[in-house]
Amino acid sequence: MPSRSKPPADDDRAPPGRVSRHIQPLGPRVLVRVIKSPDRSESGLFLPAGAKDSHSEALLAEVVEVARTMPKPGFVVDGDDDDDDEPKADLGENVSGIPVGAQVLFAKDQGITVPWDDSLRILGVRHVLAIVDIISEDHLQ
Repeated sequence: MPSRSKPPADDDRAPPGRVSRHIQPLGPRVLVRVIKSPDRSESGLFLPAGAKDSHSEALLAEVVEVARTMPKPGFVVDGDDDDDDEPKADLGENVSGIPVGAQVLFAKDQGITVPWDDSLRILGVRHVLAIVDIISEDHLQ
């Protein structure tokens, strides 16, 4: 009769090292990081979290990743002997229609919160209400 090895006890395992995650949205979706609203009103009054959240209908967020086509191979054999060719990381073409880094508005009840980071949401492109451009006073006329 073969002997069964005993699985290691929880305390025998080494703790997991630092983990890094990359989320790639699929379909017409984007990954956004919600931008926290200020704790004070324009007049300088302190706003508790409940008061800020209950009065806002939309949230402001920055797009940190978008849905993309499948990446192309990193190296292409082209027969030319130029040494100026540098390999470029090809992440695939943005198919969401919203650029990475754009600030967007969406309804506060839309999107799926990422389990390990409450500030990240996966959001369908159809739920993006607007792209917000920030224009400094110097550029206003």
